[in-house]
Amino acid sequence: MPILTLKLSAHAQLKDAQALSLALTQLSAQVLHKRADVTSVVFERIAANDWWVGGDTHEHIRVQLDIRITQGTNTEAEKAAFITQAFALLPEHLAAGQTMHATSYISVQELPATDWGYGGLTQQQRRVATVGL
Repeated sequence: MPILTLKLSAHAQLKDAQALSLALTQLSAQVLHKRADVTSVVFERIAANDWWVGGDTHEHIRVQLDIRITQGTNTEAEKAAFITQAFALLPEHLAAGQTMHATSYISVQELPATDWGYGGLTQQQRRVATVGL
């Protein structure tokens, strides 16, 4: 049940936002073995004068992708593969003539199973309920 938050420069133009959302969902399923049916993807736009790198704002297309997953559910190799593949995937979804700046970041954030969940239950509660069946 990951949630992916994609922050984009406000002037970034996507070919198809829904296709990008689906591609990110599929990537998390294939590489991190996450269930697509409970994967959330959220896009946020950040104005150029609100995105500072090295103390400066630029008109470059910047991207920050964060995925939150349950701690201990993926190996270092899986997380590294996700970061590599997501970094390659994102520019493919930008409109023609737009390029993603190198100061675009991807993070995999692990949260303890007791610290997050959905449907009113933590991930730990879900694990206990599944084992108890």
